Amino acid sequence: MNFNSLNEIASYIVSDGKGILAADESNPTCTKRFDSIGVESTEENRRDYRELLFRAQGMKGNIGGVILFDETIRQKAADGTSLVDIINAQGALPGIKVDKGLSPIGDSEESLTQGLDGLDERLKEYFELGAKFTKWRAVINVGEGMPSSEAISANMEALADYAKIVQNNNMVPMVEPEVLMDGAHSIDDCYDATSRCLESLFSNLTDRGVDITGTILKPNMVTSGSKASNQASIEEVAQRTVDCLKANVPESLPGITFLSGGQSDVDATAHLDAMNKIGGFNWKLSFSYGRALQQPALKAWMGQSENGSLAQEALSHRALMNKLASEGKWDQSLEN
Repeated sequence: MNFNSLNEIASYIVSDGKGILAADESNPTCTKRFDSIGVESTEENRRDYRELLFRAQGMKGNIGGVILFDETIRQKAADGTSLVDIINAQGALPGIKVDKGLSPIGDSEESLTQGLDGLDERLKEYFELGAKFTKWRAVINVGEGMPSSEAISANMEALADYAKIVQNNNMVPMVEPEVLMDGAHSIDDCYDATSRCLESLFSNLTDRGVDITGTILKPNMVTSGSKASNQASIEEVAQRTVDCLKANVPESLPGITFLSGGQSDVDATAHLDAMNKIGGFNWKLSFSYGRALQQPALKAWMGQSENGSLAQEALSHRALMNKLASEGKWDQSLEN
C-alpha cells in the first residue's frame, strides 16, 4: 500500500467502517491478562497469542490499523514471517505505542506522560520497522479538585509536542487524552473534563503547526464514573459524547477512534453505534479497542494452540460488530 500523504494514511485506517485493534499492552499489563486465564507471560506466549489475533480472518475489511508494543513490532511468527508483514497482508497498517508511561505531578494523584526525551531517534527506528502511525496516551483523573488546569495543560502540551515530532518523521500521530472512568463522578463531570482536555489539545496542536488532517484522535466517551450510583443510558452517553466532540474538535480531523476504557465489549459497540446513528458530523467515528476486541478471544484461547480457531472466530466477530457500529448498522440481535 502506497500513500502520498499523512492524510491518506489516517483516512485509510478509518475508511469503510474500519477501526483499530489496540494490541500495545505493556508486558506487565499482558501478564495480568494472561494471569486471568492461567497462562505464563513469556515472550513466546505473547508472540503466539498476538500472531493468532493478527492472522484472524475477520481482520480483513474490519481492522485498518494495529497498535503494537515495542517487543511485538520486532517479533517474527513461528514460520519466520514478521508480525508487521502479517498485519500488512491483512490490509491493516502497523502502528506503535511510543510514550513511556506516567509520572506523578508532585504529590498529587495526577500524572504527566513521559517519553519526549529521545523520541525523534526512536521514531526513526520505528519508521524503518514499518510503522505508519503512533500512539501517545495522556491520563486525566476526575475527582476532588481534578482535573486541575495544570495537569490538563501539561499533558496536552506534551501530546502536541509528540504529534509534531511524529509528523516530522512521516507518521500519523494518534493523540489519546483519556479521561478515566474510575470514580463516582457524574456524566456532567466527565463532559466538563473531556471538553477542557479537547479544547486545550487542539489549541496546542494548532499552535505547534500540527497537520490536523494527518492526525487521529483517540478519546474516551463521555460516561458516568464506573462507581457512580446513576449510570447514564446508551443514548445519553452517545448524545453527550457527540455534543462534546462537535463543540471542540475541528471538522478537518479525518478520524476519531474511541478507546473502550473498561466498558464491556458489547457496551463499547452499542455506544459507538448509537453515536453513528445520531450522525451530523464530518469525521469518521470508529474504534480503537483493546480489551473490548480481545477479551472474548483471550477467554477462548486459554493458552491452548488447539483453541486458536475459536479465539480467531471470537476476535473476528467483535471486529465485524464494531465495523457495523462504525457505520451505524449494528443491532443487539446480531450478538446472538
